[in-house]
Amino acid sequence: MMEDMSYLCRYRKSINQIRFNMNTEIKKRIEALRGFMNKKGITAFVVSSTDPHAGEYVPEHWESRKWISGFTGSAGTAVITSQNGGLWTDSRYFIQAEEQLDGTGIRLFKERMPETPSIAEWLGETLANGDSVGIDGKTCGVEYFSQLSDDLKDFGINLIDTEDPFDEIWSDRPSLPTSAPFVLPLCYAGVPTSKKLEQIHAHMQQQCVDALIISSLDEVAWVLNMRGTDVPCNPVFVSYLFITEQHTYLYIDTNKLTAETSQYLQDNHIEARPYSQIEQDIKYYKGECIQLSPSANYRICHTAETYCKIKLHTSPVSMMKAIKNEVEIQGFHEAMTRDGVAMTKFLMWLKDAVKQGGQTEYTIDKKLYEFRAEQKLFQGISFETIAGYQEHGAIVHYEATPETANDLHPEGLLLLDSGAQYLDGTTDITRTIALGPTTPEQKRDYTLVLKGFIALSMTEFPAGTCGTQLDIMARQFMWKEGINYGHGTGHGVGHFLNVHEGPHQIRMNHIPTPLQPGMTLTNEPGIYRSGRYGIRTENTMLVVFAKETEFGQFYKFEPLTLCPIDKEAICTEMLLPTEIEWLNDYHKHVYDTLSPFLNEQERQWLKQATSELYPPK
Repeated sequence: MMEDMSYLCRYRKSINQIRFNMNTEIKKRIEALRGFMNKKGITAFVVSSTDPHAGEYVPEHWESRKWISGFTGSAGTAVITSQNGGLWTDSRYFIQAEEQLDGTGIRLFKERMPETPSIAEWLGETLANGDSVGIDGKTCGVEYFSQLSDDLKDFGINLIDTEDPFDEIWSDRPSLPTSAPFVLPLCYAGVPTSKKLEQIHAHMQQQCVDALIISSLDEVAWVLNMRGTDVPCNPVFVSYLFITEQHTYLYIDTNKLTAETSQYLQDNHIEARPYSQIEQDIKYYKGECIQLSPSANYRICHTAETYCKIKLHTSPVSMMKAIKNEVEIQGFHEAMTRDGVAMTKFLMWLKDAVKQGGQTEYTIDKKLYEFRAEQKLFQGISFETIAGYQEHGAIVHYEATPETANDLHPEGLLLLDSGAQYLDGTTDITRTIALGPTTPEQKRDYTLVLKGFIALSMTEFPAGTCGTQLDIMARQFMWKEGINYGHGTGHGVGHFLNVHEGPHQIRMNHIPTPLQPGMTLTNEPGIYRSGRYGIRTENTMLVVFAKETEFGQFYKFEPLTLCPIDKEAICTEMLLPTEIEWLNDYHKHVYDTLSPFLNEQERQWLKQATSELYPPK
C-alpha cells in the first residue's frame, strides 16, 4: 500500500511538473506574439484553429492556436491582447479546455452560454476606440472575416489582415506535408472525374460564373478521385482547384506528384501548378466572375475581388459529395461489415482483459487499432479514439495518453468512440460498455440515451425535412428529465474522406440542408455528468426511401454500423415494446451479417451479445 502511495505521489509530482513547464513555455510564446503585435501596431491578434482550406483538422504547420494556447481540441479561437488572453470553444471541450488553459493566463470563454460575450464584445470592452486587431486572412473564411470586421466596427475597432506571425515567432514550426497523393480506383469512387467536372460545369453555367475555386480539401480530393495523407486521420492533400470554362488547374506542391498521378491528371486534362501560385494566377485571370465558397479564406477572396467580380455561394461539390453514389453506398456496407468484425473481436476480448487487470484507456485504444488493422483495405483511423472510463467519459472529446490514462476496473462505464478509414468507406461508432456493476443512475441515463437513439433510428420523415427538425427525436426523453447535451446529434460522414462532412447535420441550431437519400450521417445522443461518467451511443446511418403517399415521398434511416449495443446497463422497465423490438431486430441484423466472418468462439460470443431482450414480467 505504501509503495502504491509513493508511486501516486511521484506520478502527481511528474504531471504537475509537466504542466508547469508547459505553462511557462506558453507564456513565452504569448510574449513573442505580443512582440510581433507591437511591431505591427496592433493591440490584439485573433488566432483561428483552421488553415487556408477551412479544415477542422489541419496539418501540424497550421496548428497555431494549439501552439499559442496549449489547448489541443479541434475547435476554438484564441485572442491575445497586450495584457490578456481568451479562448472561445464549444461544449465538447469545456472540461478539456479548462484543464489545459489552467495557469497559462488565457481565460476560457464557453460558447453559446448566456454569460459568454462574443469575441467582438470582449474586445470592445478590452480595447480602446481606434485600436486595431490583426488576423491572418489566409486562415479565416471570408464570411467570418467580414462578420468580425463589422462587429468590431461597432466598437470603433479595425480588423486588419496581417501576414502569418507564426512564420516569425515559431522557430521549430513544422513544414508543410510532403507526402504524395494517390489515385482512388474507380471501383471505389464510382464516378469518374470527367463526369464530376461535367456536373460542375453545368452548375457554373446555371450560376452564370466563368470560374470556380474549390478550396476545401475533401472537395478537391472527391472531384479528382484522389486521396492523400497530409492531414492526420483525413485522407486529403493540401491543394486548391481552379476550374474555368476551358481549363482545370490543381495547385499543389508539384514535387509531391508521382509519375502515376501526373499521368492521371494529364489524362483528365488537369494542369498541376505550384501551390503558392494561385493568388498570382487569380490576378491574371481574364474572366468576369469567379465563384467561391463563403468558407474560402479571406486572402484568396480579397485577391479575386480586386481583379474581377466574385460570387460567394456554397460550392456545388458539397452537395454532390454528400449524396453517395451506388458504388460508394456498397463500399460503406462492406467497410462497415469489416469494421463490425473488428469491433466484435475487440469487445469479446475487452471485458475479460479488464478482469485480468493491467488495462488502461490507452492500452485498449492500441488493441482496437490492432483488430482494425487486420481488416483488408484498412488505411488508418478516421479520428483519434475517445476511450473515456468513468469521469473521463464526461469529456466529450477526451484523448487518453500514457500519462493521463485511467486504469480500467471491472465496474462502471467505458465510453468508446472510434472509427476507421478504409478504401471503400469511413466508419464512426460509439459504444458505452458496462465493464461490471453499474449504479441505478448510470442505468437510467444509459437507457435515456438509448431511447433517444432508437427514436431517431426509427423516424420516418417527408422529403424536404432538415436535420434540425429531427434533432428533438433524440433529445425528447432527456428533456423531460431536465437533461441535455451540448453537441450536435449527427453529422455527415465522408466516403473514405473526412469523418465530419457537411452540409447536412442533425443539431439544435438551424441547418437548412434537407436530408436526401444517399446521405450518410451519424446518430449520437449522449449524457455527460462532469467528474463522474459519460454515456453516448452512435451509429452511422444512410438516408433511404421509405414510401410514397398522397402526401409525397417519405424517407427513413438504414443503420450502416454493425456492432452489438451493450445490454448490461439497460433498464428494461424504461423501454417500450416498440423500442425493444427495434433493438432485437437490429441485433439480429448484426448477427446475421457478421457471423459468417467469425470463428466459432466469436460467433457464440456475438450470439449472446445480440440475444433477444425481453420486457420485464
